Amino acid sequence: MELQFLGTGAGVPAKHRNVTSIALKLLDERNEVWLFDCGEGTQMQILRTTIRPRKIGKIFITHLHGDHIFGLPGLISSRSFQGGDTPLEIYGPKGIEEYIKVSLGISQTRLSYPLKFIELNETAPIFTDQQFSVYTKKLNHGIDSFGYRVVEHDHKGELQVDRLKELGIPAGPLYGKLKQGETIQLEDGRTINGKDFVGPDKKGRIVTILGDTRKTHNSVVLAENSDILVHESTFNKDEARMAHNYFHSTTHQAAEVAKEAQAKRLLLTHISARYLGKAALELEKEAQEVFENTTIMKDFDSIEIPFREEEEA
Repeated sequence: MELQFLGTGAGVPAKHRNVTSIALKLLDERNEVWLFDCGEGTQMQILRTTIRPRKIGKIFITHLHGDHIFGLPGLISSRSFQGGDTPLEIYGPKGIEEYIKVSLGISQTRLSYPLKFIELNETAPIFTDQQFSVYTKKLNHGIDSFGYRVVEHDHKGELQVDRLKELGIPAGPLYGKLKQGETIQLEDGRTINGKDFVGPDKKGRIVTILGDTRKTHNSVVLAENSDILVHESTFNKDEARMAHNYFHSTTHQAAEVAKEAQAKRLLLTHISARYLGKAALELEKEAQEVFENTTIMKDFDSIEIPFREEEEA
C-alpha cells in the first residue's frame, strides 16, 4: 500500500505544485489504483509516474470545486483510448454525475468501459468487500465537501508451516483445514488443533484523506487511529481568521486534528503558491509544534504505508 501525491497545490496550478490529486496504490493488495480528486492536469502528472490509467478502478471526489475535478473528463477519456475496458466507479457529492455526463456528451466522447456513479452517503460504508471498507463524512467548506476513511480489513494469521513439518504433517489439503482453525486427526491417531498453528491476525491499515475544510469534529472522527492522515494546510498558523473566512485550515488546525484523532502520521497538502522553498518548510515546522510526526508533501512524493507490526519491529 502506497500513497503518491500527483498534485499538492491549492486553487490554481503553479510551477512547482499542480492542483489536487492523490493516488492510493493497492497493486499488491488488489492490482488496482484508487484516485482521490482529479484536478486539471492530473493525467499529465500521471505520465511522469508508473501509474497506468487502466489500473485506476475507483475515483473518490471530495468536492466539486474546479481544482479538484477539472481533470476528470480528460482522464476518463484517455483511460478508454489507452485500452481500459474494466468498469470505473466514481464516488462524489451530488452533481458529479451530471458534470461528467455533460462534459462527455458535449464532446461526443465514447468510452470502451462502463461508468458507475455512487453519490455519497454518511450513514453506511460507501464501499465494502472482503479487503476494504470506505466511509465518508461531510466536512465544513461552504460547498459540500467530504473526507474519506479507507479501512483495510485485518489479515488472517499465517499458518506456521515449519512447525507442522517438524511434526511430520505432510503438506496438502490438511493444511487448508488447519489454516481455518479446524481440528484434524492424523492416520497415526494424533489430534491436531489448527488454532494452535495459526499466528495472530495482522491489523489492517487505515488511511484518511480529507477534502478542503475548516477544522471540524468530523475530521477527527474520520481520522481516529489512522496510520496516515492527509489534511489540507492552505494557511500558516497566524492566518486563522483568513482560513476561517475562506473555509480552509491552518497548519496548527491540521495538526490539532491529527493529535485529537491519535493518528500515527500527518501529511500536509493543498499548499498555497505563496509558500515556496523555505516558506513551505516553515509550514511543516509549525505543524510539528503541535504534532511531531508531520510531513509537508511535494508533487510526486510517495509514502509507503507499512503494517504497524512491521513498523514497530
